[in-house]
Amino acid sequence: MLESYVTPILMSYVNRYIKNLKPSDLQLSLWGGDVVLSKLELKLDVLEQELKLPFTFLSGHIHELRIHVPWTKLGSEPVVITINTMECILKLKDGIQDDHESCGSNSTNRSTTENTKSSVKPRRIQQAAPTDPDLPPGYVQSLIRRVVNNVNIVINNLILKYVEDDIVLSVNITSAECYTVGELWDRAFMDISATDLVLRKVINFSDCTVCLDKRNASGKIEFYQDPLLYKCSFRTRLHFTYDNLNSKMPSVIKIHTLVESLKLSITDQQLPMFIRIMQLGIALYYGEIGNFKDGETEDPTCHNKDMLGNITGAEDETRIDMQYPAQYKGQELYSQQEDEQPQGWVSWAWSFVPAIVSYDDGEEDFLGNDPTSTAHQQKAQTLRDPIVSIGFYCTKATVTFKLTEMQAESSYYSPQKVKSKEVLCWEQEGTTVEALMMGEPFFDCQIGFVGCRALCLKGIMGVKDFEENMNRSETEACFFICGENLSMKGLTYLTNSLFDYRSPENNGTRAEFILDAAHHKETYTEIAGMQRFGAFYMDYLYTMENISGKGSANQDFSSGKSEDMGTVQEKSTKSLVIGPLDFRLDSSAVHRILKMIVCALEHEYEPYTGLKPDIKDENEIILNTEEVASLEEYIPTRHTSVTLLKCTCTIFMAEFNLLDHLLPVIMGEKNSSNFLNATNFQSLRPLPSIQILVDKINLEHSVPMYPEQLVHVVSNLTQLSDNLLHYCYAHCYLKIFGFQAGLTSLDCRGSYCLPVPIIPSFSTALYGKLLKLPTCWTKRSQIAITEGIFELPNLTVQATRAQTLLLQAIYQSWSHIGNVNSLSVNEALMNEVFQTIGVKSKNPLPTLEGSIQNVELKYCSTSLVKCASGTMGSIKICAKAPGDSGKEKLIPLLQGPSDTKDLHSSKWLNESRKPESLLAPDLIAFTVQVPQYMDYCHNSGAVLLCSVQGVAVNIDPVLYTWLIYQPQKRTSRHMQQQPVVAVPLIMPISRRKEDELSVGSAPLAKQQSYQASEYASSPIKTKTITESRPLSVPVKAMMNLSEGCRSPEERMKEFIGVVWNAVKSLTLQLEVQSCCVFVPNDSLPSPSTIVSGDIPGTVRSWYHGQTSMPGMLVLCLPQIKIISAGHKYMEPLQEIPFVIPRPILEEGNAFPWTVSLHHFSMYTLFGKQVTLCLVEPMGCTSTLAVTSQKLLATGPDTRHSFVVCLHVDLESLQIKCSNPQVQLLYELTEIMNKVWNKIQRRGNLSPSSAYPETMAGPVPGSPVRSSVGTAPPDTSTCSPSADVGTTTEGDSIQAGDDSPFSDSVTLEQTTSNIGGSSGRVSLWMQWVLPKITIKLFAPDPENKGTELCMVSELEDLSASIDVQDVYTKVKCKIESFNIDHYRSRQQQNF
Repeated sequence: MLESYVTPILMSYVNRYIKNLKPSDLQLSLWGGDVVLSKLELKLDVLEQELKLPFTFLSGHIHELRIHVPWTKLGSEPVVITINTMECILKLKDGIQDDHESCGSNSTNRSTTENTKSSVKPRRIQQAAPTDPDLPPGYVQSLIRRVVNNVNIVINNLILKYVEDDIVLSVNITSAECYTVGELWDRAFMDISATDLVLRKVINFSDCTVCLDKRNASGKIEFYQDPLLYKCSFRTRLHFTYDNLNSKMPSVIKIHTLVESLKLSITDQQLPMFIRIMQLGIALYYGEIGNFKDGETEDPTCHNKDMLGNITGAEDETRIDMQYPAQYKGQELYSQQEDEQPQGWVSWAWSFVPAIVSYDDGEEDFLGNDPTSTAHQQKAQTLRDPIVSIGFYCTKATVTFKLTEMQAESSYYSPQKVKSKEVLCWEQEGTTVEALMMGEPFFDCQIGFVGCRALCLKGIMGVKDFEENMNRSETEACFFICGENLSMKGLTYLTNSLFDYRSPENNGTRAEFILDAAHHKETYTEIAGMQRFGAFYMDYLYTMENISGKGSANQDFSSGKSEDMGTVQEKSTKSLVIGPLDFRLDSSAVHRILKMIVCALEHEYEPYTGLKPDIKDENEIILNTEEVASLEEYIPTRHTSVTLLKCTCTIFMAEFNLLDHLLPVIMGEKNSSNFLNATNFQSLRPLPSIQILVDKINLEHSVPMYPEQLVHVVSNLTQLSDNLLHYCYAHCYLKIFGFQAGLTSLDCRGSYCLPVPIIPSFSTALYGKLLKLPTCWTKRSQIAITEGIFELPNLTVQATRAQTLLLQAIYQSWSHIGNVNSLSVNEALMNEVFQTIGVKSKNPLPTLEGSIQNVELKYCSTSLVKCASGTMGSIKICAKAPGDSGKEKLIPLLQGPSDTKDLHSSKWLNESRKPESLLAPDLIAFTVQVPQYMDYCHNSGAVLLCSVQGVAVNIDPVLYTWLIYQPQKRTSRHMQQQPVVAVPLIMPISRRKEDELSVGSAPLAKQQSYQASEYASSPIKTKTITESRPLSVPVKAMMNLSEGCRSPEERMKEFIGVVWNAVKSLTLQLEVQSCCVFVPNDSLPSPSTIVSGDIPGTVRSWYHGQTSMPGMLVLCLPQIKIISAGHKYMEPLQEIPFVIPRPILEEGNAFPWTVSLHHFSMYTLFGKQVTLCLVEPMGCTSTLAVTSQKLLATGPDTRHSFVVCLHVDLESLQIKCSNPQVQLLYELTEIMNKVWNKIQRRGNLSPSSAYPETMAGPVPGSPVRSSVGTAPPDTSTCSPSADVGTTTEGDSIQAGDDSPFSDSVTLEQTTSNIGGSSGRVSLWMQWVLPKITIKLFAPDPENKGTELCMVSELEDLSASIDVQDVYTKVKCKIESFNIDHYRSRQQQNF
């Protein structure tokens, strides 16, 4: 009786998916209560159609199917369906990728007829079932619902395989069981009742193993990798809420999965395959591949990328390992106009909702309802979509990255084994991925985790830095920490999930859902997200509102056609927040991260989607005014916001450096897989580092949702509004708050010393925009393609010389590649930088502090020009030196803008001087515009407008103190255990005299010796480096050397050619106010009474002060104005891009340039308010003209011939000089000379201090000196040909012109070289000087109190130089010359 109802339902399901079943056999065995079917073939085409997956099934088998029906207790015991061993193999559908698959089956090329046959509705089998008059229809319906709601499904040993290229991904689940449960989630026989319209189910997956292997061309897997996931168990809870007893669809569906522990392992071989599968998921989700039926055009919406950002850790894994919500991760629901055209995974997932939930379809058909009414009901249901909540929760996830090595087995035939070594581990706690959707209009995905960290394990690239026997602490191994500890935070990540005992479903109430965008944003703020998760929170919201009643025709982008309908407003926002993080970049971490990147790049997979060229539609869309108005009203955009809170990044000095093996691969060069032999690792303590702290970084990015359609429409509008144009760009804002940097060091106990500030806190902002599909805008050349704005309110840098040396040491440890474990830092340097608290140093070092303010830069490029403009408000540099009474002195060194108009004569010292006002003009303002194509006929040439305000410079002796600091001699105990080869990276710079004497008569190495032996500088790790080389150096090596250094003339000519091309059509307008340089012979601190940093003010207060003023030389550099021919003065700061009134079109029209210089003077100041002039203020006006003709090319490149004319009109020059001035000048020159010599001496030792000795390599023909003290001989004085032996190519092997063995080249030959084919230069210069007066003063030795003066005068000087190819002519003319002597009487004039 009951059998006749239940059997057809069960049979319809079995028959639907399984081939070659005889219904009669099935019926008989079912009636017995148990049915066992063996070796079944699945109907692959039906599965493909039902699932609508972008995959093809290559094969599908069920080993055994058991169905148990408890006929006697149907109302209280569940029907159990058991599947033992089910195996399916899938691949991407043909056409998505070419079919290279080797393990195909005939299922790939099934005929279409078979397809159509099998897709005939299989549910009609039940129609033959008898209707029993004894059972009331209501009872049958409720019974069948009870049976269907309580079916138990058990799958033992489920094997799924996916093959593509050389990838084989297999998922093996030992057992999965789905059953109905009661309120406390225990197994029970339940039904929906009028009081409790809820159904709960549980699916338990046990021992899920995921493997990822590589197969060879014949389809065999040669050696098996470690499984990605091994024996992982998880449980899923399903909760369905119905509106009433007769609902076909639940109104709320919740599917939540919990994994206690997820342990992933990825080897270097699996990493590219893993990334490939991730890319496949993303490409499928965005509908970039698959989903297009033959002959259909691709739907534009499928190309809208909406990256979720690279979500770290377990989120990545969930795509592959989560059985349930994998496909729901962060989908975007696009508006789907044509029903028959699927787009992306969302619609696919949505099509499943009825399939997962409503088991009632079959029974409904059976009850005799005709099919059309069913369709009607289905339509009516879909009007109100159910709310679906999907969640994935993981308590602890770890990802381990391993490097593999091949190991040969003992016997020849046994397969090769792979030995793997763990090098990197990522741990993550409290992970949540939740998606909430209601039909197409609302989709939200939230991802978060409570805490995460990354650790170094074992050794890397032959350096054993974290082996078990090293006893290094976990804090040293951990290089990335973010968020909080799960034990401290509690179970916030499970809030409101089915696994949270406080959630409404577990307390018998209905859950409330926020399905409104505005309310959602108020509730799920960044703060709320960070309170729930500590480390990372992402909220991705997509909404589609239908604002009906407007009735305006709307250009609907997603369908690409105009429809009369209510406006659909789509919006997508993503906000990501990353909690407080600490990132430590030491050698171990950097090498591991780069090694992972290198492994990820080692593949040859084609990308899934090539970038399609922008094809302009032939039929251009023209809109009427109404449509434009509705378009103006709303344009769908995607908005992304990323916020980093409290970020600390520490960059340590490199303890070992093997980047030369990794960087070339990342830069796309060939793999340099040199064998690295293992070295013992010795950690360096104290280890100096740079620490960077940032309070907050905020990045915002917005882009139109359908750029192709929008741009096609907008670019064809006749009148373009700014609003519409704004939406055709991708916009990006970056704001950085509270950025600061300092030096710190890590000691043996693993604690940091107090950081020494280098850059105090500052903030900055950057904005950029990029035009979408620029090819559509070719008609409108004035529209900017890219635009950028940079703002920096202020930036200060402060450091002592010791700190800069330490920074340099850290930089060099990373940039100079090739030495392992040979570092030690000068202890004196470390003690100087990191002083012990409470201990006063004997002589504290001066600190240099520089700050710039109000920097604004703007960049813009159109299809015709690139232009930039900007301003810099001010710049100040001062020194802080320890004072006498313990207070520090502030000594200004550079100040701009400074009012230097009156400083050319000494009158300003006695007049009142206004303090620098805040409204002073910007120090630098400039605008530059360069054409994109230099040879473009319509281009108006380049333009440079620039103005620089006055600058005051004080070259104080404190600057010399700062420059010549040298750390003291290092203690030698660091060096004892190290081998001969290991040379410390930073040499003791100040050597003692005996050290220098021990060098003997060997000349100090010039830099050239390093260049000459560079071909021998490949980093060799063995000790054989000290053995001498054979004398014969290959000729080829020497030849390459000479090719590398072209003659200076060649380089000069090339340089002139480049400069000429840039300058010949340049409109130039340059204004530089006078720069005043003060050179005192003793320190000049700024008094506290005046505005700090005002240099002229400081000088004046000393000049008038009571104390004796140090002697000072004042050099006032001239005001400069350069303007090109025919150019009218413009404001230097222009709105870009701009047009100049008189553009330069023909070649050479920018010349002549008018150059005028004014107010050049020199004077000296002494104590007791004495001012003595050296050079009276003077100036000049000059005209520079350059013309050029292209010569016929004799070589491969054409050269120019130049004619340069320069005419200079000088004002009269007056020079005065006296004894104290000569003395002052002598003192100043001597100070500078000493400093220069000290710097030079350090520079001579710097090659050995900056580069490890291995870099120098052997010098040809001499064994390498292994001791640090001696310098290799200067190869520039060795004859290279002596090493080479007698070769005919003597000339081409010359090491350089300074070799004494090279043929002497006469001046004539050189000049004829310059002429000839390589481009001629003719030069004509003329100077006109009306008068020179030189006055020399001296005290009269005989008469006290009188002064002697000698005056020499030259009048009407003119000189000209004419340099041609053939001759050089110099003319000089002086009208008159006379010398007079004067003596001054007391208190009277001369």
